[in-house]
Amino acid sequence: MPVLRSALDTAGETYRANRAIQLDLLDRVAEQQAVAAAGGGAAYQQRHRDRGRLPVRERIELLLDPDSPFLELSALAAWGTPFTVGASVVTGIGVLSGVECVVIAHDPTVRGGAMNPYSLRKTLRALEIARVNRLPVVNLVESGGADLPSQAELFVPGGRIFHELTALSAAGVPTVALVFGNSTAGGAYVPGMCDHAVLVDRRAKVFLGGPPLVKMATGEDADDESLGGADMHSRVSGLSDHFAVDEHDAIRIGREILTRVNWRKLGPAPRGAAAEPVYDPEEILGVVPADPKVPFDPREVLARTVDGSEFDEYKPLYGSSLVTGWAQLHGYPVGVLANHRGVLFGEESKKATEFILLANQTDTPLVFLQNTTGYMVGTSYEQGGIVKDGAKMINAVANSTVPHLTVNMAGSFGAGNYGMSGRAFDPRLMFAWPGAKLAVMGAAQLAGVLSIVGRASAESQGKPFDEAADAARTAAIEAQIEAESHALFVTARLYDDGIIDPRDTRTVLGMSLSATHSTTVEGRRGFGVFRM
Repeated sequence: MPVLRSALDTAGETYRANRAIQLDLLDRVAEQQAVAAAGGGAAYQQRHRDRGRLPVRERIELLLDPDSPFLELSALAAWGTPFTVGASVVTGIGVLSGVECVVIAHDPTVRGGAMNPYSLRKTLRALEIARVNRLPVVNLVESGGADLPSQAELFVPGGRIFHELTALSAAGVPTVALVFGNSTAGGAYVPGMCDHAVLVDRRAKVFLGGPPLVKMATGEDADDESLGGADMHSRVSGLSDHFAVDEHDAIRIGREILTRVNWRKLGPAPRGAAAEPVYDPEEILGVVPADPKVPFDPREVLARTVDGSEFDEYKPLYGSSLVTGWAQLHGYPVGVLANHRGVLFGEESKKATEFILLANQTDTPLVFLQNTTGYMVGTSYEQGGIVKDGAKMINAVANSTVPHLTVNMAGSFGAGNYGMSGRAFDPRLMFAWPGAKLAVMGAAQLAGVLSIVGRASAESQGKPFDEAADAARTAAIEAQIEAESHALFVTARLYDDGIIDPRDTRTVLGMSLSATHSTTVEGRRGFGVFRM
């Protein structure tokens, strides 16, 4: 396979300026990741320890295989909202006893681990990832249940958690609950619906109604232990499958359970040892221009991402604003679609459609590297059939059944987001770089469109157009869209699965590919109607 040749000038001023900006963006993201890792803050973390309990991230570290990586998901959920960054739950993909699993762990230092609307979205997304990729699920439970002031946004959609858990079990995908503390009301059904339940002595409290509710409802005086303690559930109700003497014992039992599930991946294994890229992934930081309007060659990213920097480009002279081709990532064969100069013309759309069909014919996963302003507009392009051509590409993306992995490198605007397998098109996993933007269109373009519409409306009604008010309105709209297209705003709302360091793109994609191969990797052979 041909080896990519880099033209990146790592000694140049442009490279140094680009790198400095990316490092600054990464510092800002790291600050917010530290906030998320702190949970409820130092005081609540210490109080939790003083009670003899492990912080949530220590529980996860002990649970995972030693020195194995953990791909955290939606780490900055709820950023910029009234809720704590991270949304009171930690989710991710890790390896336990040699088995790749989705881990969902409550952080009890944040309002007792209570679930708010963002933690619900985060939990449901983690369960969706487990279902579509056929990954076992391990729940680390310690939650006070629903954040009651938010109940209107929680009660109805919250039932989906139980639906997903039972669907996983019905599909033969193991589910495990390690209960470290409260698991009350609806939350009691998490251990109830998992295949395996481990309860910690004198810590686990699993009941539909606690002592105050029981008193109010029935007049009965009851205590925590008799209502829902680990000993009672192990000896009397039978809800508990394993009685753990402490948290470390629960984690040990959880790891042992995973050794006995006889788990096998259904997808093909990697093709032997993977060669490192010829070029240093560290250099990716200097690839992306400071000005988002300036295009960059995604081959420079691929040269620092794919195995051996080898890339067999497909139709390199046709539709050159979109780079397509075949490569390997950590031994897994992939097809790559990467935006070059941003705009998708008819040629790029038809090229992408054919390439996606080929990938499905050969059961090859697809990696989408986004940096697009959308499909081209204008009279000649409309008459040339850009709507039909874009529809072909979107049809192919929507009906493709091989795993899709998507990374927003710099920008993803308009229908280009759809054609490049954005969130609405169910990529198995989707990530963004820290400077990436996502919106229906750029801030200046959107504000300008509204200004033109306003001016035309005033003219049609014979009214004078207020230039000063229009300028103020335009500035306000630009500021709003700029803020709403920011990577932190987007990831906070779970429109991607997390912001990643561009230098880690190879590792993240490799872990993601490994996870997607837990289930069958099979392309679609028959598609819908393509407009010709």
